[in-house]
Amino acid sequence: MSLTSSDIARIANLARLELKPLESERMLTQINGFFDLVEKMRAIDTSGVTPLEHPMATIQDITLRLREDSVSEPNNREANQRNAPAVELGLFLVPKVIE
Repeated sequence: MSLTSSDIARIANLARLELKPLESERMLTQINGFFDLVEKMRAIDTSGVTPLEHPMATIQDITLRLREDSVSEPNNREANQRNAPAVELGLFLVPKVIE
């Protein structure tokens, strides 16, 4: 995929940007360079390659240190809802804003 100068002008207009001709040309070169890189990456066959859990896993074995999933705060639902204007079945009731 390759963009043209008119594509850059349209994108700049949609983004409410005012680009000078030199800026527009530089932007065109940078974006087309990005698209070229994406096309090169898409051309690589990655079937059978398992995703990495961590980027450093290509160099060394990484053991992820995950914390224990445990409750650390008490349940204060009733105390938190005591000042609410409207509560029903443990849920805050709010006015309908979408029709």
